[in-house]
Amino acid sequence: MTHKISVFIPVLNEEDKIRDALESVKWVDEIVVVDTGCTDGTMDIVRQYTDRIFTLSFQGFGDLRNQAVGFCSHDWLLSIDADERCSAELQREIQDVIRQDQAKDAYFIPRRNYFMGREIRYCGWYPDYCQPKLFRRGALTYHDDMVHEGFDIHGAVGYLNHDVLHYSFRDLSQVIDKMNNYSTLGMQKMVQQQRPSSMASALLHGMAAFLRIYLLKRGFLDGWAGFVIALGNFEGTFYRYAKSADYYRRINDDDSANKHQRNHGHTAQK
Repeated sequence: MTHKISVFIPVLNEEDKIRDALESVKWVDEIVVVDTGCTDGTMDIVRQYTDRIFTLSFQGFGDLRNQAVGFCSHDWLLSIDADERCSAELQREIQDVIRQDQAKDAYFIPRRNYFMGREIRYCGWYPDYCQPKLFRRGALTYHDDMVHEGFDIHGAVGYLNHDVLHYSFRDLSQVIDKMNNYSTLGMQKMVQQQRPSSMASALLHGMAAFLRIYLLKRGFLDGWAGFVIALGNFEGTFYRYAKSADYYRRINDDDSANKHQRNHGHTAQK
């Protein structure tokens, strides 16, 4: 096995973020960018750094990441999103660890989050080990989930010490847009799992999400940023369950209408 690294970066209209992400990983041996339908200037920037560009229709984050892994050429893989940055300290640690004879097969990397102009220390946002970001080829498989994709690890697991820096939102409009998008993807995941909901369930789950972030995870210590994060979790959770409830309501209404139409037609024939 060689010590070469491929990094893969999924993108969708990231022209305000992608250059910094690419600059932070230009030390790797291969940069793979997966375009899921950019309509802004993202790809013009990307072409300045790599020609390893692939276009996919979005079928969920799990499918997207599995396909991105398949596009990579080297034995070590690094997953970076457009709003993340590989710090210089993390670069050196990665380069050192993959050369060790005792190197693990997959590594979790702490993610240091920034929001509303400040580092978020609470809210459950640090160390934020969301999923292994450095792994050997074949050591990790993503589940085919629409969002918040799970994963299976095939081998030994380790933890790195230095951070990926995460700048998730430029402004509150992006918070709202992501909440709306992710709640729809979450609803689709619930439908796939045949998990019907109700508006009461949506409210209860939303309130639980707010209290977990703001009180249990001590988001109140992050000031207004912590409150906005907790509120965003309330909204994202509430609308995920509410959209599921609305989906099943519409299905039931359509079934009732079709049943009524069939009965009406049968009566008319008599």
